[in-house]
Amino acid sequence: MSEAQVNEQSSSQQRRSSRVFTRIPVRASGKSIQGRKFRENSQTIVINAHGGLLYLQEELALGADLLLINPVTEEEQECRVVYLGDTSEKGTRVGVEFLSPSPHFWGVDFAPQDWPTGPSSHPVH
Repeated sequence: MSEAQVNEQSSSQQRRSSRVFTRIPVRASGKSIQGRKFRENSQTIVINAHGGLLYLQEELALGADLLLINPVTEEEQECRVVYLGDTSEKGTRVGVEFLSPSPHFWGVDFAPQDWPTGPSSHPVH
């Protein structure tokens, strides 16, 4: 097994919940790296029960606090910037982690990591 495969395998084993690649509208507010308050509409790239990855136009610092708002439910969730990725015309890819567990914030049910998947995993009644 190559080193890249080992690293990929160990990082996937460290995940606390499954990832879902989906676009969900979200509003984000906080302070930019320059200390200016901002509020912008965005959309997710990837979500999980503990946070997500989204595009933001504002320049942010790693560790910055954000408030995400689900515009469908108006639910608010405090989170922290844990990843800053590539920048494109859509914005910078920003990874956020919820400060407190909120598995229902996105309106998606996440299966626990240890649930079996596949056709043989469904019990027959």
